Amino acid sequence: MILYPAIDLKEGACVRLVQGEMSSATRFNDDPAAQARAFAAAGARWLHIVDLDGAFGGRSVNGAAVEAILGAVSIPCQLGGGIRDRAAIDGWIARGVARVILGTAALKDPALVEAAAAAHPGRIAVAIDARGGRVAVEGWAEQSAMTALDLARRCAAAGVAALIYTDIERDGRLGGPAVAATAALADQVAVPVIASGGVASLADLLALRDAPGRGIAGAICGRALYDGRIDLAAAVVRLAEARPC
Repeated sequence: MILYPAIDLKEGACVRLVQGEMSSATRFNDDPAAQARAFAAAGARWLHIVDLDGAFGGRSVNGAAVEAILGAVSIPCQLGGGIRDRAAIDGWIARGVARVILGTAALKDPALVEAAAAAHPGRIAVAIDARGGRVAVEGWAEQSAMTALDLARRCAAAGVAALIYTDIERDGRLGGPAVAATAALADQVAVPVIASGGVASLADLLALRDAPGRGIAGAICGRALYDGRIDLAAAVVRLAEARPC
């Protein structure tokens, strides 16, 4: 299972939120490029970047910080937040983003997801952020009527490379990930599912890796890395081990 260290950007700095509330932001590093280098040096194989201001504003806001990260590391980066049209998708891929993450656009513009996945095979992911089993968009500020499973099936059929599932009620709270719900979703679709939200310890990561069924392809971790609850280098080594039979 791949561990994705999270770099969430607000006003050019690395922050973490609680349940997606911008007012809850804790500032961890004013130099996102340096943070990216530190994660890469510790053995990270991917980085997960979110433009939080972009997610709420509907357009990329922290572009300079993202470009600095891309220039600082050689490992692949996936990027989400405010990417809602084809020009933005094509632009970020041209600038070196390995995988573009669509969120609000995936719910509101399914034709865009299908066209982007066809144009950029293996490079489009969809973030499915759910509260009470229903998808939330617009930086989690707007609740929809669509279930996470229905959106997952629609996006899988459109040919996306991966799905990122977040239980909003767990995000940033260090209360443990939604292992059962994420594993159940992974069993229902034929594309890799990445878990996000609530990871607080190495034990949480191992629980995700060892979940029954098809298996969870990856886990995103933020606050627990920044505050030292999880040692990234040690976690990367442990997660590379085979799942128990």
